[in-house]
Amino acid sequence: MNAIEIHKLNMSYKHKVLNDLDLNLEYGQIVGLVGENGTGKSTLLRILAGLEMTYKGDVKVNGEKPGASSKSYVSYQPDKFSLDESLSVKETMDTYKLFFDDFDDKKFKTLLADFKLPFDSKIKEMSKGMKDKIQIALSLSRNAKIFLLDEPISGVDPSSRKIIIDAILKNFDENSLLIISTHLINAIEPLLDRVVFLSDGKIFLNESVDYIRDEKKMSIEDYFTEVF
Repeated sequence: MNAIEIHKLNMSYKHKVLNDLDLNLEYGQIVGLVGENGTGKSTLLRILAGLEMTYKGDVKVNGEKPGASSKSYVSYQPDKFSLDESLSVKETMDTYKLFFDDFDDKKFKTLLADFKLPFDSKIKEMSKGMKDKIQIALSLSRNAKIFLLDEPISGVDPSSRKIIIDAILKNFDENSLLIISTHLINAIEPLLDRVVFLSDGKIFLNESVDYIRDEKKMSIEDYFTEVF
């Protein structure tokens, strides 16, 4: 069974965002979801996370339609900060433990230490980059089957990106699937097993990173620039 199976997915707001999109992804890989702004990357992740239900088409996550039950094994991080900033980091952790049975507080504390983040500080006292790291730590601390990270490193400085990328690699379970949506292709390329290019609401390319490097003799960013 594939981790994700999508057939003829259509989604419209004022205009069509996703257009007869087809996509199959297996477990055991880290996938980069890339494309120009407005191509539907965030919408696609929201559908997979079970947060957007007004689409048309067939979408299966671990064999079932995204919804309330799939949220128990899908860890989703939105592109905008979504936590209650009046809480402390510890209180935020305790909230996640209440909502998600698979949340690992020991893993979370280890990630906090790796990111050099305080445990008792209020979220509102932190910089944007620190808040982004908190969200990443929370998302990665679930023992989920599927991880959906929407622009997880856009708000952090270049020196912190390596720490985050190392943390993702260190905590990735080879029996899971991790999808990263980003425009910082060069920064995440060392992470990726596969890249999915989204254009005009369709999958323009779904290929292994090794194929692009070996056959096209290009980096992912160079190939993306040439294509788009």
